[in-house]
Amino acid sequence: MVTIREARESDVEGLVDLVVRLKRLNGEFDPLFSARSDCAERAREYLLSAIRDSKNHLVLVAEDNGKIIGVLKADIRERLFYSPSIEGAIVDFYVMPEYRRKGLGKQLLERAIAILRERGAQLITAEFPTLNQIAVNFYTKMGFRPLISVYAKET
Repeated sequence: MVTIREARESDVEGLVDLVVRLKRLNGEFDPLFSARSDCAERAREYLLSAIRDSKNHLVLVAEDNGKIIGVLKADIRERLFYSPSIEGAIVDFYVMPEYRRKGLGKQLLERAIAILRERGAQLITAEFPTLNQIAVNFYTKMGFRPLISVYAKET
């Protein structure tokens, strides 16, 4: 039985693996997303900080009989110059491959949107590598549309 809930500090070790998998996957889309050698340590600090600051962050866990199989991390941001002024930005979202295409991603996203709305978000955005066509298709199917483009050049 899969359950979705807010993450606890005790979940961090299980979540680190999923975040590292996500970052390595992102590297397959563009070499500018190559995961650093200290990615796991950074992920641990990043997740602990987000879990401890639930006013500005949301970390959801999907688990199957106690095994962590999915993670969604979002940030709550103020949009200084635009209305709506409060954004819930989904910045990390990963589901183990064997659990994909079964509606779990949709459930995680819908739960995140509901919680972010409760915390004041009036706009929900999602960030992911441009070339991740799976994410493009998923978010489009969920009613999202492109909003901003980020271009990069190494110097």
